[in-house]
Amino acid sequence: MKIASLDALQIFDSRGNPTVEVLVTLEDGSAGRGLVPSGASTGRHEALELRDGDPERFRGKSVLRAVAHARGEIADALAGWDVFDQAGIDARLIELDGTPDKSRLGANAILGSSMAVANAAAAARGVPLFESLGGGEGTLLPLPEIQIFGGGKHAQGRIDIQDFMIVALAAQSYEETLEVTHNVFHAAAEVMRGRGKLAGVADEGGYWPLFDRNEEVFDALLAAIEHAGYTPGREVGLSLDIAATDLFRDGLYTLGLEKRRFDSGEFAALMIDWVGRYPIVSIEDPMAEDDWDGWKAVGAAIGDRCQLVGDDLFTTNLARIERGIAEEAANAVLIKLNQIGTVTETLAAIHRTQAAGWRPVVSARSGETEDAFIAHLAVATNAGQLKVGSFSRGERMAKWNEVLRIRRRLGDRARFAGAEILRPL
Repeated sequence: MKIASLDALQIFDSRGNPTVEVLVTLEDGSAGRGLVPSGASTGRHEALELRDGDPERFRGKSVLRAVAHARGEIADALAGWDVFDQAGIDARLIELDGTPDKSRLGANAILGSSMAVANAAAAARGVPLFESLGGGEGTLLPLPEIQIFGGGKHAQGRIDIQDFMIVALAAQSYEETLEVTHNVFHAAAEVMRGRGKLAGVADEGGYWPLFDRNEEVFDALLAAIEHAGYTPGREVGLSLDIAATDLFRDGLYTLGLEKRRFDSGEFAALMIDWVGRYPIVSIEDPMAEDDWDGWKAVGAAIGDRCQLVGDDLFTTNLARIERGIAEEAANAVLIKLNQIGTVTETLAAIHRTQAAGWRPVVSARSGETEDAFIAHLAVATNAGQLKVGSFSRGERMAKWNEVLRIRRRLGDRARFAGAEILRPL
């Protein structure tokens, strides 16, 4: 089935910032859309999100050039292309851009087009996206990592650590993970209200924290788990995203809330200490994106008892994942479509991660859309884990709800591994 046309427009993400939407229409009238998310805590190795930089238009954040590139060069290049040739189309987009970081056309223009093609292909086949992307092999429902407290750049630095999340360790079904999360999320509000510290929600829907020390958040989160009727470490575990690259300046890590500074070895020791003291089952970006020695130190100490997830370290980039595997720097990879810029490259990153015996964790961005592409991606690839933010805000709940719909579609074919997915392959 051939592509008849490609169009694009500027829409808005969950922070009210401009982003790109692409529409691909096929000769039979089938169509697919690609809605591009945007990150706040971004690694320097990510593909480039092209913004106009004109202070007179949306404070410099408009994406009209990226939209024009999609409508122009990209539309011309893809006209008449077989929509089922995702790999060929994505290779053409990469070639057309001609830069290593997709900075000429913009990773947002390229990714929107790539996602729209994938959705159009599913529409032409008459099947859901997860079946089309996974060739019918995707049946594993993901274990959610769900934010309860948001910090870092998602909460204007109110606390240094970016995500305090929970994982429903004892849940026997995807539905049960959401029930556990619902209970803990609302219990956390009651705990915070009782302490006079409830102050709204951060970018990804978790509670906006009012704490004087980072470690106070652990106390509040453990109290919320217990208030909800669960045992920390047995029924509910903790998952952290340190986003350490945002804390690293001039060779030192800084916890601004406490005015403490650490060299690489000292900060690695703090991460190792936290994993030893609290029921942490997964920790993301405990060290900065280019502190490979720090990563290896943390991995050597806790890699056999905790999931160690690279986000800024890998940026869904196959070459960086290969280096991480060779150096045994982590044991899991965060997967974000817009870090690399095409569906095909994202699939390759997931498959390489799995082939190494590591775990992929499919993730949203802090600036999200109502689109649920990543819910389908997680199931299509049997990734086993999904991280989209908290248990509030429509752009977050859209992803959790879409997995429920996928579960219904799969019926008896649906599988759920629960906390087993956190163990090495």
